[in-house]
Amino acid sequence: MSFSDFLQLVEIKTKLASLFPFIIGVLFSISYFKQVYWFDTLIFFCAMLVFDMATTAINNYVDFKTAKSQKYKYEENIIGQLSLSLPLVRGLIYGMIIITMISGLFLVISNGWAFMLIGGICCLIGIFYTYGPIPLSRMPLGEIFSGFTMGLGIFLLVTCINVKHPAPFYLQINFKTDTFQLGGQITSILAIILAALPLVTSIANIMLANNLRDLDIDIKNHRYTLVYYIGRPSGIKLFTALALVGYLTVVLGLIVGIYHWPVLLIFSSFPIIWKHIQQFKQTLPQPKSFGYAIKNLIFLNTSYAFGLLISICLYH
Repeated sequence: MSFSDFLQLVEIKTKLASLFPFIIGVLFSISYFKQVYWFDTLIFFCAMLVFDMATTAINNYVDFKTAKSQKYKYEENIIGQLSLSLPLVRGLIYGMIIITMISGLFLVISNGWAFMLIGGICCLIGIFYTYGPIPLSRMPLGEIFSGFTMGLGIFLLVTCINVKHPAPFYLQINFKTDTFQLGGQITSILAIILAALPLVTSIANIMLANNLRDLDIDIKNHRYTLVYYIGRPSGIKLFTALALVGYLTVVLGLIVGIYHWPVLLIFSSFPIIWKHIQQFKQTLPQPKSFGYAIKNLIFLNTSYAFGLLISICLYH
């Protein structure tokens, strides 16, 4: 397997879905909490990227093994297209998961049990998203799990690493006294959730756009996603709502004081986002329709990140 084949197997171009929660999580930690720990942040970034690649490889592996359509198996799935060795793909998956576990153990030692709890939940969802007797991606829950696991889960982990005085949430375990204590700052947790919502909705829309496009193929392969149950027309309305709700959460965040005014730069992306929504509707179910959801993710969150960056330059 060449390096180019590996990058196609892990769909490296789709890693923006995890990159933006990381970047914006770091910027929000600096902007709102005035704290950052760069070494742990770098270790987490590497672990996050490797695990994201592992889950994508698992997705392609499981889809290849369980495909009912031979056309999909050998013409559309990347493993069939490139005639990749299944034992080699399995070995790469195991290797990436081991790297993630070692990095995660280091971060747990540095950042405590709360990091392990949140990270463990995110990893389990990531693995069982495409693996197991009934993968989450084959259920009408894919958008919820992908949006919250990546958009909120990664965001929470980044703040857990960078914000320690006081920690927005913590878990203390004392094995000697057989007790544990879970606590945190309510306002800090609410601020984190609100700040993560534009990421949650834009990432959920990636999954929704994929399912809207692939509805017919998914039915042939016995994948009954949310779109199967609500239909394409309702799915398109949901896609539009999710694409726009991030703007409302930013306005609310500005009102309650978790942002400074430069965050309004996010609205510079609105005309482009709206244009892409219309183009998405017009091109469904063509393969190129999916690209508009990716573009929306990029434009929305890039403008969001620049708004936070300017806030840091002006107010930090």
